[in-house]
Amino acid sequence: MNHGGPLKAGAWLAAIGLPAWFLVGPLAALLAVGALALLLLARHERQIARLTEWAEQPLGAPLPEAGGAWGRAFMALHRRARQAAQQRAELQEMMERFRLAAEALPEGVVILDPGGTIEWINPRAELLLGLDGKRDIGMPVAHLVREPEFIEFLRRQKQAGEARAPLTVRPLRSPGRVLHIRGAPFSAGRTLLLVEDLTQLDRLETVRRDFVANVSHEMRTPLTVVLGFLETARDGVADTPPEEVAHYLDLALDHARRMQRLIEDLLTLSTLETDAPPQEEAVDVEALLAAVREETVALSGGRHEVLLESSGPAVLFGSSRELHSAFSNLASNAVRYTPSGGRITLRWHAQDGGAAFEVADTGIGIDSRHIPRLTERFYRVDRGRSRDCGGTGLGLAIVKHVLERHQATLAIRSKLGSGSTFAASFPAKRVG
Repeated sequence: MNHGGPLKAGAWLAAIGLPAWFLVGPLAALLAVGALALLLLARHERQIARLTEWAEQPLGAPLPEAGGAWGRAFMALHRRARQAAQQRAELQEMMERFRLAAEALPEGVVILDPGGTIEWINPRAELLLGLDGKRDIGMPVAHLVREPEFIEFLRRQKQAGEARAPLTVRPLRSPGRVLHIRGAPFSAGRTLLLVEDLTQLDRLETVRRDFVANVSHEMRTPLTVVLGFLETARDGVADTPPEEVAHYLDLALDHARRMQRLIEDLLTLSTLETDAPPQEEAVDVEALLAAVREETVALSGGRHEVLLESSGPAVLFGSSRELHSAFSNLASNAVRYTPSGGRITLRWHAQDGGAAFEVADTGIGIDSRHIPRLTERFYRVDRGRSRDCGGTGLGLAIVKHVLERHQATLAIRSKLGSGSTFAASFPAKRVG
C-alpha cells in the first residue's frame, strides 16, 4: 500500500472507511479509519525525522531510501543540496583565485569597509604600509597609517563616493620611500586602495636631473674656452704675439680633448648599461696587466714609480675590452691623485678561490666620508683638482658597472694623506 501523499492517503481512508461503515457499523468503521490515520501520521513523522537526521549530516551523506512522494521529496532536496554545494565550491575556488591573483600583484591592495576598517590586505600592501595582515584586520586604517596626507585622502575619498585624484606620499616611517595611492569605490560602500611603490622611479628621475645638470656643467667650461678662442681668431690674430696664439691653441686643444674624453666615457657608460652580458672570453691576464702598466707609465710621464706584482690565475673570463677599461681607470686614478715621486703598485693575486686586481698608491688619500659615494657619476672629492688632472668624474662609475657585469665587487681602503687601495675582487667562476 502506497501512502505517498495526502491526497492518496485520503483516498485510501475513504476506500476503507465506506465499506466498513456498511459492513461492521459506524463505530467500528470510525475506529478502523482512526487507527489507519494514526499509522499514516506515524509514518510521516518517521519520514520527517529521517529527513531531519539526513539534513544534519555532512554533505554527501547517503540519501535515505523512501518511496512515493517522500522518495521524490528526498531526491529533490538532495539535488538542491548538491547544486548548492557545487555553487559553494565554485565560489570558493573563484575567491581563492582572486586571493592568489591579488597576492601576486606588484601593487599593494587594501579593502576597507564603509567605516574605514581593514577587511583584507595583500602582502605587498603590508610591506609598503608597514601593516600586519593577521594583526591589523578589523582595525581602522587611519589609526595605523598616521600620515596627515593619507588621512585627508581617505576623508575626501569617503565624501566623494567615487575615484578621486591619487595621492603621492613620502611616509615618515620609511624615509626615502615614495608611495602612489589610488582609491576606488568597491561593493556595498567599501573602498579599494591600490598602493604602488615609486621609490625607484623617483630615484631614477633624480639621477636623470642630476646627470643632465652635471653634463651641462662639465661641458660649459671647455666650450667657453674653445668658443672664446674661436671668437678671438675670427676677429683677427695678426697683432697677437705667436707665443700667445700658441698658448690659446694649446688651451683650446686641452679643453676639446677633455670634452672628447667626457663624451667617450658617457658612451661607454651607456653601452655598459644597455648592452647584453659580456662575452665569455678567456682573457690573458699577463698581457692585460702588461698593457695597463704600459699605459700607466705613459700617463705618469716618469713622475711615479710604477710596479707590477702578478701571482694570481693566468686566465680571467669576461670581456677583454671592458676589463681593460676598468683596470685602466683604476690605474689612471692613482696617477692623477699621487704627487710626483710617489709609488703606484698594480697587484694581481689569488683570493678566496677567485682573484683580485688591486691598485695601491702613496697619494693624497680620501676622507672616509667620501668613500661610499666615489662610484657615483661626476662625484668628486675635490672638483678643481679633478679637472686639473684631466678626470671626467665618470671613471669609477665605469669601473663599478664593468665589475657588476662580471659578478665582481670593488672595495676601497684609504686614509687621508696616506694613500689609497682600490681592489676589484672576482669570484672563482671567473678565473681559470
